Amino acid sequence: MADIKQNNIAAKILIYTVMGIFTLLAVYPVLWLIVQSFKTTQEYLTSSKLALPTTWFLGNYPYAWRIGNFGMLLFNSLFYTATTVISVVVLGFMAGFAFAKIKSPATPLLHGLFIIGILLTLQSIMVPLFLMVSAAHLADTRLGVIIAYVGIGLPMGVYISTEFIRSIPDALIESARIDGAKYLQIFFNIIFPMAAPAAMTVGILTFTGTWNEFMLINILTSRDAVKSIPVGIGRFSGALASDYGKQFSALVIGMIPMVTFYLIFRKQITKGVAAGAVKG
Repeated sequence: MADIKQNNIAAKILIYTVMGIFTLLAVYPVLWLIVQSFKTTQEYLTSSKLALPTTWFLGNYPYAWRIGNFGMLLFNSLFYTATTVISVVVLGFMAGFAFAKIKSPATPLLHGLFIIGILLTLQSIMVPLFLMVSAAHLADTRLGVIIAYVGIGLPMGVYISTEFIRSIPDALIESARIDGAKYLQIFFNIIFPMAAPAAMTVGILTFTGTWNEFMLINILTSRDAVKSIPVGIGRFSGALASDYGKQFSALVIGMIPMVTFYLIFRKQITKGVAAGAVKG
């Protein structure tokens, strides 16, 4: 018994040591970035990169916010992300319900076309997507950006929702149909509440992908009024590339919404990742 207890203690020490190392590796770069954002560029270049600021300089943030026009970009990013997440979750699960539970000769073909979208890289569709958006006179508009984002996010949403909804017993749907319920009623009252863990997973994937997206919106838009946070951060790698204090401040500003999102929804995120993975 004593040997077993010693082995258990040794195993716990090893596990916590490894977890502590990985936690430090994940957290340290973020803390380093925050600390460096309070240095002037001159101090950053002349002092140790690991040292704390001799004087905590607060001027980087208002300057970066003003030059980067982050107020407008933040609104655009929130608008694009919220609209895309809601659209992908609702439309993806409605399609997943149809593919999983409503039998039709066209179901395998349509479902296969959606799944092909998962295999396509963004780089391979950027040019044709730009040409299509331009032909529809939606280039340089928020609507054009949202349609593109929803189209890119739907394949994964449809795949996850279809596999999850297939695990829901058909008897529930048949009973509701016998009681006279329509398919929309069945979806919103039965299927969608039961698929909440998978919906959370799709929402998380869509949120992070949309918030951090840079290449597509940089191509589809030319006006600053419709661009997003990643584009604003990218400006600091050009003419302001040597102004490290402003660069670090811009990165921290862009990071704050993601960290806030995690802190608010961390429990839901953990449950969604654990329980919302594909069943079957």
